[in-house]
Amino acid sequence: MNTEFFIAKRYLFSKRKVSFITVISAISVIGVTIGVAAMIIVLSVFNGFHQKVSSILIGFDPHIRIESKAGPKMDKYENVLGSIKSMGISNSSPFTMNKGMLTKKNSNKVIFIKGVDEESVDKVSGVKEITELGEFDLKNDGDFGGIVLGLALADQLSSYIGDTITILSPVGLEYSLTQFVEPITMEFIVRGIFDSDNREYDSKYAYISILNAQNLFKLGDAVSGIEIRLNDINKSDETKISIQNTLGDKFNILTWYDLHLDFYSILKIERWVAFIILSLIIAVASFNILGSLTMTVIEKKRDIGILKAMGASDNTITRIFLFEGFVVGLIGMLAGSFIGAGVILAQKYFEFYTLDSAVFKINALPVVINITDFIFVSLAALLLCFLASLYPARRAAKLNPVESIRWE
Repeated sequence: MNTEFFIAKRYLFSKRKVSFITVISAISVIGVTIGVAAMIIVLSVFNGFHQKVSSILIGFDPHIRIESKAGPKMDKYENVLGSIKSMGISNSSPFTMNKGMLTKKNSNKVIFIKGVDEESVDKVSGVKEITELGEFDLKNDGDFGGIVLGLALADQLSSYIGDTITILSPVGLEYSLTQFVEPITMEFIVRGIFDSDNREYDSKYAYISILNAQNLFKLGDAVSGIEIRLNDINKSDETKISIQNTLGDKFNILTWYDLHLDFYSILKIERWVAFIILSLIIAVASFNILGSLTMTVIEKKRDIGILKAMGASDNTITRIFLFEGFVVGLIGMLAGSFIGAGVILAQKYFEFYTLDSAVFKINALPVVINITDFIFVSLAALLLCFLASLYPARRAAKLNPVESIRWE
């Protein structure tokens, strides 16, 4: 094995003059290097955006949400809360979710009105922490309730802390149009404005107390569901199964991943597409390896004949050229990994590639180093280089030693 590796190394690095084959081998190394570096950098950027978006979504949404399969309302939710607490889950809170129209002077906006328990909402959501203006106060003041708006929504309604907003409930609206009955409305005072760094949430969500939501949307004592936050988000799937087994099939149990399944599926597809496209760079470099080794076999035909005449087996000749392709791939892989890691670390600590914070809510391109990406990319590069070496290695092993020496 050491002999084969020594001969392969001699063929690669001990050339007395620069030949066309040497140039192609150098191009192969550069191609593998660029491919590996590009894949590592791009995957790290995907990791960065994934982590950033996930932190925004998870900071706003619960880890697990429980809803009734029977309909939009969950009756006797206290029993469900009791079952959850008996499992050792302490961070849970009921909620309601309904669409309503916010009106202020000449501005109207149909949004999601979320009713929450002010005392326990911070156990399952980070909305209190991201309330930038005012405070998260949903208590009633006489006939006025408290409401907390998203930053974009407040801007669209030209609302600020202390302003009064009317919520129009769609419940019974059909009867009010046909029977001249007043629609259900309630006035609220803006007590807080939150900024989640997600325009989708900031422009389409408002919070009121769960009691006001039950009255406004005629829910009685029912709620829309129960939200849960775990100490370890990585146990979401495991906890989901446990809750499902405890509560039975009458309830839908959704994890944070299930709540945004479409988004994460698209992100996964984009990641794989980027990986496949960038793999073509390494594939092109692999064809260069195939070409350079094939020409090396032709150039070293006499040497191969002498080695076989001295007793070298076909497997020995095969391993020599496989080692040569492997070394090219190894050098390119190591160089690409170091370059990729260097670029990622430079971006992470020096942020040389900046973004418009007004548009992207972040100052620089986010990157996250994932050791599994380095391993996966490195193995893929070595595998492609190994496969490219198979044909010339087998061709070299099939050479007839007598014919090789006679005509050289």
